[in-house]
Amino acid sequence: MDLLDAHLVPAVDGVAFGLLLFVVAAGLSLAFGTAGVLNLSHGMLYAIGAYTGAALSDGTWGGLALGLAAGTAAACAAGAGLSAATAPLARRGHLAQALLTFGLALVGGDLLIQLFGADELPVRVPEALDSSVRLLGHRYPAYRLCFIVMAVLLAAFGTWVLTRTRMGAAVRAAADDPQMLATTGHSPRAVHTGVLAAAGALAGAAGVLGAPIIGPGPGTSENVLMLSLVVVVLGGLRSLWATLAAAVAVGEVQTLGVSLVPDLAPYLLFAAMAAVLVLRSRFAEPAAAHGPEGPSPDPVARLRRHLAARLRRRPGGAAVAAAGSAGAATRPGTAGGSAGSSALLGARNRPEAAGYPPISLPFSLPRPRGAARRAAPLLVLLAVLAALPWVLDAYTLSLAGSALALGLLAVSVTVLTGYAGLPTLGQTAPFAVGAYATANLAQAGWTMGPVQVVLSALAAALFSALTGPAVIRARGTTVLMITLAVGELTGAVVNRLKSVTGGADGLVGFPATQALWGGEGMFEESELYTYALVVAAVAVAVTLLVLRSPAGKLLTGTRGAEARMRASGHPVGRYLLVAHICAGALAGVGGSLMVTVQQYLSPADVGFEIAAFALLAAVIGGTTSVIGALMGAGLIVVTRDWVAGSWPGHGPLLLGVLFVAAVYLLPRGLAGLRGGSARSGPGPGLPRPGEQHPSAPDPTPAGKVSP
Repeated sequence: MDLLDAHLVPAVDGVAFGLLLFVVAAGLSLAFGTAGVLNLSHGMLYAIGAYTGAALSDGTWGGLALGLAAGTAAACAAGAGLSAATAPLARRGHLAQALLTFGLALVGGDLLIQLFGADELPVRVPEALDSSVRLLGHRYPAYRLCFIVMAVLLAAFGTWVLTRTRMGAAVRAAADDPQMLATTGHSPRAVHTGVLAAAGALAGAAGVLGAPIIGPGPGTSENVLMLSLVVVVLGGLRSLWATLAAAVAVGEVQTLGVSLVPDLAPYLLFAAMAAVLVLRSRFAEPAAAHGPEGPSPDPVARLRRHLAARLRRRPGGAAVAAAGSAGAATRPGTAGGSAGSSALLGARNRPEAAGYPPISLPFSLPRPRGAARRAAPLLVLLAVLAALPWVLDAYTLSLAGSALALGLLAVSVTVLTGYAGLPTLGQTAPFAVGAYATANLAQAGWTMGPVQVVLSALAAALFSALTGPAVIRARGTTVLMITLAVGELTGAVVNRLKSVTGGADGLVGFPATQALWGGEGMFEESELYTYALVVAAVAVAVTLLVLRSPAGKLLTGTRGAEARMRASGHPVGRYLLVAHICAGALAGVGGSLMVTVQQYLSPADVGFEIAAFALLAAVIGGTTSVIGALMGAGLIVVTRDWVAGSWPGHGPLLLGVLFVAAVYLLPRGLAGLRGGSARSGPGPGLPRPGEQHPSAPDPTPAGKVSP
C-alpha cells in the first residue's frame, strides 16, 4: 500500500497521458487502417491544434471553446488537404506516402514557427480547472481529471460512430471492399477524404485539449508522432479498445515507468514496439508475390541456363552436358560427377518444378561494351568530384565531404530498399555505430584512417547481424516500423550512454585522423575531402562489384521473385541477412567519414531526420541506382546547408519542398529519367492494403544493375 500511495499521482498521470495519446493515435489508426495512408505528418496536425488552442486561450471558458473549435477545424481542413495530396499516390504504395507526408510535416512545422514563434507557448485554462483537488489524500490538477473524463467520452462517441451508424459502416466498407461500397452509391473517394478529415479533427482536438499536458513547442510534433506510432503498433488497427489499452500502457510507461525504473524507461517503449512487430512477422508467412504485377522472371534460373548453354558450346562441352543429363536420368536424386550434379541441381531448381510457368526470356551477361557504357556516368561523377577542391571554398568543400558521408548511408538504404526489398527507416543505427566507433577510436589514440574505417565497418556489421533477424522476416510497412524502432532504440542508447557517446552534448575535440601511416593529422578541408572521396569511391566500387556479381543476382532474384526462389530451394532468409549485414557495414563507413569530416558528433547527426533524408536520397536516385543515391544525398545537403544559408531559419521548409517535389516529379527517381516513357509509371513503394511485398516492378531490367 505504501508503494501504491507513493506512485498514485504518476499512475493517474499515466492514465491522462495515455488517453491523450489514444485520441491522437485513433486518428492515425483511422488514416492508416481505413484510408490506407501512412501519415507521418500526424504529429503536425496535433501541433496545429495545440498552437491554435494556446494562442486563443485566455483563461475563460469561451476562450477554451473558441480554441477547441478553431483548432479542430484547422486540423480537419489540413487532413482534407492531405487526402487531396496523397490521392495521386494511390498506386505508388506507402513509401511514397510516408515521404510526402514527412515533407509536408517539415513545411507545416516551419509555417507554424513563422506564425507562432519558436518558443513554447503558455496555455491558460479556465480558473475553475486551474486548481488542484484531493485524490485519495493527494493533490492532483483538476484539469487533468477533467481531461480524463473528456477523453473517455470522446472514445465512447468514436466507437459508437464507427460501429453503430451508417457513416461508420461506410468507413468500414471502404477499408474492406471499396468496389462493393461504390455499387451501393457511395463514393470511396469521398469516404477517403472524410476519414482523413476526421483523423485530422481528432488530432486537432487532442492538440487543443492536450496542450496543457504536451504543450506546443519545438519537437512536439515529432514526439507525438513517435508515441502515436508505438500505440498503433501495439494496439493494432482492428479495435479501438485495443488501441485504448495500448495507449494507457504507453502512458503508464512514460510516467510511472520513469518513477519505478528510470534507467530502463527510455528503452521500454520502442523495445516493446520492436518485440510486437517481430512476433507478428514470425507468425506471418513470407510473401508469395511481389508487387501488383505478380512474380517476375527468376534471374537465377536464367543464369544457370545461360551458363549451361555456354558450357555446351565449348569443345567437349556437349558430351559433358549429355553425361550430366544421363546421370540425372539414370540416378534420380543423386549426382553423377560434378557436371551431372550441376545439371541435376538446375533441373531441381527450375521454376517449372515448383508449378510456375517456364521462363522464356533469355538471360545475357553484361557485355564489355555495355558495361563500359554503364560505368561512364560513374567515371564522370568521380571526375567532377575530384575537381571540386580547385573550384570550391573551404565551407562548401566541407559540405561536399558531408554529402559523401550521407551518400554512403543513402547507398546502404538503396541496397536494402531497392535490391533486397526491405525499405528502412533505421539505417542511422549502424551509421551511428560506425560514427561513435570512429570517435572513440580517435580518443583512444587510434587515429589511422584505414584502421578507423575497417573497425567501424566491422562494428556496424556486427550490429546489423544482431538486429537483422528481427528485420528480414518482415515485409512492407512492418519493415519500416521495425527499423524505425531499432533506430529510435539506438537513439535512446546514444542519449543515455554518456561515457561512450557524450550524451546529448555529443563528442568533440578528439585527435584528427591520419590518412596514411606516418602522416600528419588532417585539418585542412581539402585534405579531409580528398580522404572522404577516396574512401567513398572504394566503398561504392566494392558495392557495385557485389551487386553485379552472382551474389547480387541472387539478391535481385530474392526481391523480384521470392516465392520462386524459395520453391527452388534457395535460403532467401540467409541472402537477406547477408544483404542487411553488408548494408550495415556500408552505413558504418559513412558514419566514420562523417566524424572525420565534421570533427564532432552529436545525436542529431544520427537521428530520425537523417534516416528520412537517407531514404529520400535513395528515392531521388531511383532506389536501384547507386549514382542516383549519391546525387540525391548531395541535393539534400545542398538544400539543407547551402541554400538554406541564404534564407536563415527556413531549412525545414526548403527540405519539405524537396521531399514533396521529389515524390511528385520523380516517381522513378533520377535513374528513371533515362528510361523515358517506357519506364514511367508507379514508383517503388510499399504495398497497398492487400498486397504483401514492398517492391513494385523494378525499372531496371532483370539481370542488370543500375550504377
